[in-house]
Amino acid sequence: MIKAYAARAAGAALEAFEYDPGPLGADEVEIDVESCGICHSDLSMLDNEWGMTAYPFVPGHEVVGIISKVGESVTSLKAGQRVGLGWHASYCNHCHTCDSGDHNLCGSAQPTIAGRHGGFADKVRAQHTAVVPIPDGVNPDTAGPLFCGGITVFNPLVQFDISPTAEVGVIGIGGLGHIALQFLRAWGCKVVAFSSSEAKKKEALELGAHEVINSRNDDEISAAAGRFDLIISTVNVKLNWAAYMSTLAPKGRLHFVGATLEPIEIGAFDLISGQRAVSGSPVGSPATIKTMLDFAALHNIEPVTETFSFEQVNEAIQRLRDGKAHYRIVLKR
Repeated sequence: MIKAYAARAAGAALEAFEYDPGPLGADEVEIDVESCGICHSDLSMLDNEWGMTAYPFVPGHEVVGIISKVGESVTSLKAGQRVGLGWHASYCNHCHTCDSGDHNLCGSAQPTIAGRHGGFADKVRAQHTAVVPIPDGVNPDTAGPLFCGGITVFNPLVQFDISPTAEVGVIGIGGLGHIALQFLRAWGCKVVAFSSSEAKKKEALELGAHEVINSRNDDEISAAAGRFDLIISTVNVKLNWAAYMSTLAPKGRLHFVGATLEPIEIGAFDLISGQRAVSGSPVGSPATIKTMLDFAALHNIEPVTETFSFEQVNEAIQRLRDGKAHYRIVLKR
């Protein structure tokens, strides 16, 4: 039996829950969970904001742990390895996107916390192709958030061949944005943070920003017209997107990784006049996650985290719900 924490209804408190996972699949591994990050996506799923949650619901898709069992066909991993598991727990492994290395775009990919139980548990199972070893140089105590928040902001740098001389803006210095600043600075970019919080300005500079623009100051945004090769939006609220489009350089890109639920209102001429683009992306493939971990180890990058015990899971979720997390929360045994 696997011992976990589950919610019985939308928005409900998590409580002790046990389930029988059945026989280990031939292509699966079982992971003894050491820690698991709490992501805003866990909260969205807990509240059934996306209309896809099944209850009882076990959150947790930023897992770090030790492999305890491997399926009979698994040769790439072995018991005793420390690994991480992110948003996806399996892929079809035979469609065009999987064959192209874009497993995260697989139409049959199964999320770790949808259609199966996640990592707020003592054990979790996943297909071996979705599990990535944690290299030396990456702190396992803070690595969990890299497997969702980290890869979410790292993936666009790889997908769009971002130059190390590019000027890049980051909207929102929170759970995603604070990691993006670190990656971009190490990538070599000119990094500018957009934030409405004066209190975060000093820390944004310490995390890697060369400059901070007050996102509530129209004059400061107007003064940035035509500057940015890339802007990464990490927020989940509606903003004046036309104003941000005006800050893009010709061929610049406004890229969304924050899941705002409201329509994005952008005029066609904002795109046409400067040959600009608007795009979005989910997490990243296992290969890109491995590259991200190696990059983080090389440049000593890690999320800023707060730690709670698994027994404090409801307290930790409330802290995230209240917007008080600084910047990511990790449950630890």
